[in-house]
Amino acid sequence: MVDTTPLTRAVDHFADRLRAAPQSRLQRGAAAEALALARELAVWTQRLEEPGTEPREMPDAGMFAAADQITVAGHDLALVLENEEEIAEALWLVEEAQKRAGV
Repeated sequence: MVDTTPLTRAVDHFADRLRAAPQSRLQRGAAAEALALARELAVWTQRLEEPGTEPREMPDAGMFAAADQITVAGHDLALVLENEEEIAEALWLVEEAQKRAGV
């Protein structure tokens, strides 16, 4: 079993920063960046859990739900990752998305 704590901490930190961000920052792209990350992590999880099936797209639940969406997607992915390389890749995706979101 691999330690996914760094990934879940990074996801939680990004989500906390989104929740603390002003609405104007969310509107300027932070929420869209978070949704894009959540969708990417959700597709990755689905491909691991249901190989050979068409992944479903996470819906846009609005800018105020983006933090919850990355939390759910990130924690779901952490449950199915199997090695340190996958965790490092997911962690990199989260960190880069947070930088682009500016939070």
